[in-house]
Amino acid sequence: MHRLLVDKSLLSEESPALPKDAANHLKVLRPKEDEEFELFDGQGFSRVYRYFRGELKSLRPNPYVLTPSPAPAPLTLFACITKGSRWDWTIEKATELGVTKIVPVISDRTIVRLSKSERESKRERWVRIAEDAARQSDAKYIPEILPAHDFEESLELVKTTKCLIGALTNPPSPHISTVRGDAVFIGPEGDFTAEELEKLMKVATPVSFGPTILRAETAAIFAVSVISAYGTV
Repeated sequence: MHRLLVDKSLLSEESPALPKDAANHLKVLRPKEDEEFELFDGQGFSRVYRYFRGELKSLRPNPYVLTPSPAPAPLTLFACITKGSRWDWTIEKATELGVTKIVPVISDRTIVRLSKSERESKRERWVRIAEDAARQSDAKYIPEILPAHDFEESLELVKTTKCLIGALTNPPSPHISTVRGDAVFIGPEGDFTAEELEKLMKVATPVSFGPTILRAETAAIFAVSVISAYGTV
């Protein structure tokens, strides 16, 4: 079933007037008579409609009680921004896997540099990527995506979570599958500086991601998948 993202207020209507983006998307899909579509708001609420004589009509007449889908367990991804399409891919896959918050980070060795004035427009683009990923994957919730944070700023947010970080330690850190957390912090392509890692390990728990060295985007999705599979705090 095709899905269209709309504001929650439209879900109470029997024949909603779609916003521009959703209307354009519906047009591109070339709907057939009596074809069903799901409208969802990205915050757990959805309703199924059918296409009838050029409009979407509710399958269930009013009064209709909206009931949200169960919310996913909180899971925050702190990740240093990677180059080009790799970052877009990270947002897309993290959304599919049920991450509830994404905090883009600019550390000392992060290749992508964003001025303060650029950060909100970039965030808006990342939100659109997450929206598309949620629509295509049947996700009921869209993660909250924050504007890019400098590394020092991100540490204050880390303190509010039980965050895991892949780090080499002596003795070796336990595997990520054996430690519970509700957040994970992924470094840049060039890894953290020694000073950054020292600060981060004061507020996050070091874990192992396995015997091989993972690329930043691989590490992010691997860690999120493991935490989702084994459960959070």
